[in-house]
Amino acid sequence: MMEARLMVGRILNLAPTYVFASEGSYSTYFVLLGIVSLSIVPFFSLVQKRQVDHFQLQRLIIQLLYSRCLQVMSMEALEAASNALDCVLEAKKGESIAIFCDDEKMDIGQAFTNGALKLGLKTRLVPLQTEKSTFRQNVPSNLTQIISNQPPDIYINLLRGIREEVVFRIQLIKMETEGHRSRLGHCPGVTMDMLTEGALALTADEHKKMQGFANELMKTLSRVEKIMITNPTGTDVSLAVGGRLFFTDTLVDRKTNKWMNLPTGEVIVAPIEDGMEGQLVCDMAVGGIGPIKDLVKFTVKSGVVSEVVSKDKNVLSRIKDSLQTDERSSTVGEFAFGINPKARFIQEFLEAEKLLGTIHIAFGNNSDFPGGKNPSKNHLDLLVSKPTVRVLNKDGSAAAVLVDGKFQH
Repeated sequence: MMEARLMVGRILNLAPTYVFASEGSYSTYFVLLGIVSLSIVPFFSLVQKRQVDHFQLQRLIIQLLYSRCLQVMSMEALEAASNALDCVLEAKKGESIAIFCDDEKMDIGQAFTNGALKLGLKTRLVPLQTEKSTFRQNVPSNLTQIISNQPPDIYINLLRGIREEVVFRIQLIKMETEGHRSRLGHCPGVTMDMLTEGALALTADEHKKMQGFANELMKTLSRVEKIMITNPTGTDVSLAVGGRLFFTDTLVDRKTNKWMNLPTGEVIVAPIEDGMEGQLVCDMAVGGIGPIKDLVKFTVKSGVVSEVVSKDKNVLSRIKDSLQTDERSSTVGEFAFGINPKARFIQEFLEAEKLLGTIHIAFGNNSDFPGGKNPSKNHLDLLVSKPTVRVLNKDGSAAAVLVDGKFQH
């Protein structure tokens, strides 16, 4: 009799998950589960005709709801990971994948592992031990061995996104992409909620729609010689981009096997390294640091930062440290549009930089961008709000691409 009751309980518990969660109706599922679960208390009392510890039962029901919530979140994360592998990195059944995952990101590592297995990939999850106060500067020997001796078709890097480990992450990317043998999804600072409700929580159709938008934007930018950017907080800067190719991270380029960040959502160019002039005001966030409270103003001459000021002395000190990593770390390396409609302004720059209608500019390495010639060991990203972006084309015509953060095409 006990086994029969347990069997009925499991069926009642699991059936709604497959009926509703499989269709994406998560809110309907939880409403139904909550109503059914909470009705158990009076029903149980009537059937048993004896005193019931209502508090204990309600606590058990809350635990049940919480466990089901975690299960559905896990299913959402698996689907998001699978969609990214399929739609962005074009993973094919039978290919191999290595997932390098910091110990604090193992729940995400499991989601990508399950997503890869769902697609029929030969999957290897490699945990990486981290310490809060110890910052990696070099690639661990076990990763070096895998990359040298057993390079897979696809790498996924699920790493913490702190500024102090930029040098380590750039080294790792260079090793993984050497010779363009493998594709790479690089995720510094990735969080679980990016897969369940943020910039990575994209369906296959949403990926395709964003890729279509990126292709149209790149067509608009295909003849651009110069980019001019202003914004309400004081940005007034120009960048020379003649001869440099705009590209997108929303889809892997099989010709070059380029790598991209996950989540995706950018159209990017490597500006001419000595072709940036003016004042850049970062008013949103700094890569490796996160959202900022006080403006950070950069004066740029011939592509190099000549002065940086801010009221926030801590942020200013960390930025100056980054710009002094080596002799090229203060030279412009990147200009990019954010185009992901699901991206949110959160602590992790990995998602914030994809915000639809924003732009970001980076100083430092761009050696793996088309035409990029900056080999710096560092890369410092700066996010700007409500930009107006105008472009000057080869034929002398001009056009507005963004006006106060709104795309014009």
